[in-house]
Amino acid sequence: MLAHAIFFYFFSIIAIFSALMVIVSRNTINSVFFLILDFISVGCLFIMIGAEFLGMILLIVYVGAVAVLFLFVVMMLNVAEQKQSWFIGKKSTHIPSGLIVSTLIFCELILVIGGWRYKDNIMTSSNLVINENISNTHQIGYVMYTDYILYFQISGLILLLSMIGAILLTYRKREGNKTQSYINQISREPASSVEMKEVDFGKGVKVDD
Repeated sequence: MLAHAIFFYFFSIIAIFSALMVIVSRNTINSVFFLILDFISVGCLFIMIGAEFLGMILLIVYVGAVAVLFLFVVMMLNVAEQKQSWFIGKKSTHIPSGLIVSTLIFCELILVIGGWRYKDNIMTSSNLVINENISNTHQIGYVMYTDYILYFQISGLILLLSMIGAILLTYRKREGNKTQSYINQISREPASSVEMKEVDFGKGVKVDD
């Protein structure tokens, strides 16, 4: 139990420190690295409390995909050396809009915490029914695909629309590039792809003919 408590406080301190550094750090690349460290620490905490599925999903999806994608985007956009021009008097719409969105999210979190705190029929750890024959992975899948299947499908559609929107926003049609016709490649036959020619002895064949 002592080792468990030591590891818990160790990962908790790292998670809180890295979360603060994500906000405080002025270098965008450093912020992404601290975000990755925060995800790893929280994933370790999930594993310690027995929710190994959530911990591994956090490590695989967020650290292995989302955070690395953020890092690649930040490095390609070269925003590491950008200054906070809003604080030095120059006009910038990014930081004010970010502050407005952050304020709205903070208010939503306050409402959620307040509603959870004063909820009458809240389920506590004393009245939880735990079936030792079913793992937490099966239990999460059962709840997700039965009670919350509609929200799960809606979230998948939102992610699909976001991916299509990102492709449409970044797509640029270039002129003069050679393109492939997959239908013509798949529907090729020997008669249309191979041409037999009679070649005279001692003479060559012109390719352009």
